[in-house]
Amino acid sequence: MTDIVLTERETDEGTLVALCDEDVIGETFENGEVSLTVSESFYGSEAAEYDVDVDRVVESLARCATANIVGDRSVDLAIEHGFVEETRVLDLDGTRHAQMMWL
Repeated sequence: MTDIVLTERETDEGTLVALCDEDVIGETFENGEVSLTVSESFYGSEAAEYDVDVDRVVESLARCATANIVGDRSVDLAIEHGFVEETRVLDLDGTRHAQMMWL
């Protein structure tokens, strides 16, 4: 099973969460004009937590202002716990990507 990587950053707009499957770090995914690079500096920085459990992911998504989520397992967790709607998920080269923002 793929490990999940979680990074939280404080911004002027609130907490930003970067959540991804560990095996997509360093990869670039495309679909037409849309391109996403899962950079280690953003998703796997020194502040990143590796092999994060489901409760930690849910707690982080519940209190963040925005989130960038990449990878099948990470996106599935966000959907399963009601943070992202399945119809709003992008498919980029067979990898799932979602963005979340609380208004």
